[in-house]
Amino acid sequence: MANRIVLNTISYHGAGAIAEIPGELQRRGYKKVFVCTDPDLVKFGVAAKVTDLLDEAGIAYSVYSDIKPNPTIQNVTDGVKAFKAAEADSIVTIGGGSAMDTAKAIGVIITNPEFADVRSLEGVAPTKNHAVFTIAVPTTAGTAAEVTINYVITDVEKVRKFVCVDTNDAPEVAVVDPEMMATMPAGLTASTGMDALTHAIEGYTTKGAWEMSDMFHLKAIELISKNLRDAVAEAKSGVPGSGREGMALAQYIAGMGFSNVGLGVDHSMAHTLSAHFDTPHGVACAMLLPIAMEFNKPVVTERLAKVAVAMGVDITGMSTEEAADAAIAAVKQLSVDVNIPTVCEAITEEELDTLTKDAMADACFPGNPREATYDDVMGMFRQIMK
Repeated sequence: MANRIVLNTISYHGAGAIAEIPGELQRRGYKKVFVCTDPDLVKFGVAAKVTDLLDEAGIAYSVYSDIKPNPTIQNVTDGVKAFKAAEADSIVTIGGGSAMDTAKAIGVIITNPEFADVRSLEGVAPTKNHAVFTIAVPTTAGTAAEVTINYVITDVEKVRKFVCVDTNDAPEVAVVDPEMMATMPAGLTASTGMDALTHAIEGYTTKGAWEMSDMFHLKAIELISKNLRDAVAEAKSGVPGSGREGMALAQYIAGMGFSNVGLGVDHSMAHTLSAHFDTPHGVACAMLLPIAMEFNKPVVTERLAKVAVAMGVDITGMSTEEAADAAIAAVKQLSVDVNIPTVCEAITEEELDTLTKDAMADACFPGNPREATYDDVMGMFRQIMK
């Protein structure tokens, strides 16, 4: 079986990278841009950093920002209507995973109208055409949606999230500009950063991991371990520094890996928590990460030992199992240091059955390196109950 890597055609990195956006559109002859973004980014002038550049270049655009933090089927269908009404020919999406995931779904449906029923995109949908030309500009350092072939939509009616995996949804251009992340508050910096760490560790230990994805994931783990605490401190102080820039790169590198090899039980459970309780995705991932690592340790002990090294742990004199335990301890300490909660107070005993079944039906679940039973998953949920 061949291993596959799908990445952006072009990506820009570094402070001021958004200046490249008008040229990328003009060289391709696009005339009307559909700007898909978060309402708060419009409110606080973050999206304007990009739309001002479009204005200066004389590029017409329409803004769509009716998007919830966990984007819904309705957000997507409304966006499709708005795209058509705007008579747009391209997309620039600005935001975290919510805005970018919405833009991906809109772009795929526009070029594949037979998938207008958003639920039909769940899993690996057999779309024929690449999505509308898209430039993705992340404003958080965690989801890596700008480089992945995945997106997640919330089905409000069925109280669940569903994962879509489609090579046709990958944005052609990613613009990773740390200055676009400068307004992230400390809590969001922490949670999205831990989401990136979960991507890297789950991607490194998933069934599909191989040499090229390993390279991405180990470097991402190293960069996150070095930079997340500083990035959170910078968010608290309002003073820019290297932490934010390091995290911008780290989360993108993690996305280069996990997008191509999948994730595992942590993400399947985190998606479920977000769907039922609106738990921030990164917080859910972080609470569950050491628990999932402990569960998977019997089958990925050597890999977890390498995670410890990537996190800067001195494993001299340790056995492989001790080093794996040190990796789990390092993850717990990082979560504590950036003030991630350890329990989800919303979970009740009565809801465990539904949560467990939903997690086991999630698209990320099969990628877990160790087979997890119903009782295993329920037991992991219990560990984050109050």
